[in-house]
Amino acid sequence: MAYFGCIHPDKGTREAIEAAKQAGMKLLIAGIIQDRDYYERYVAPELSGDIRYIGSVGPAERNEVLGRAYALLHPIYFDEPFGFSVVEAMACGTPVLAFRRGSMPELIQDGRNGYVVSGVNEMVERLADIAGISREGCRRTVEERFTRERMVRDYISVYREILAARKAPERREPAMS
Repeated sequence: MAYFGCIHPDKGTREAIEAAKQAGMKLLIAGIIQDRDYYERYVAPELSGDIRYIGSVGPAERNEVLGRAYALLHPIYFDEPFGFSVVEAMACGTPVLAFRRGSMPELIQDGRNGYVVSGVNEMVERLADIAGISREGCRRTVEERFTRERMVRDYISVYREILAARKAPERREPAMS
């Protein structure tokens, strides 16, 4: 499995480690250490052969890490407005298990590209269901919803609506006497 993000309490690194340990699965942690005390207290003591920290990675290594992962664990503790690592994982064909916060319910379609869960215990329970998710389906989600072409097409549609509304004759309210 993979954890991809800043090492910080809000990002749930500790919970990703706990989920991996409960499931008896390996975890690869990638990201910058944003909170050194948190890292020293909760992450470093857990590092072993099954739980490895590889630091920050560039695009090529990111694609390799995410593409080879069984699942991306994203146990966030804040209302994340988007979640680039979630979409990057799905672009690599990797399902995502994320806490039900912020945009996660909008990005993740249960059973299609991952699962939105309430906590570590449910995350561990849902790991068994990941095998039933199509990696091609994860990739297709990104192609359908998050490509540059899709975003440009949607922006143009919005601009056309705005222009059409401006061209429509103004409706004036009758003057009151």
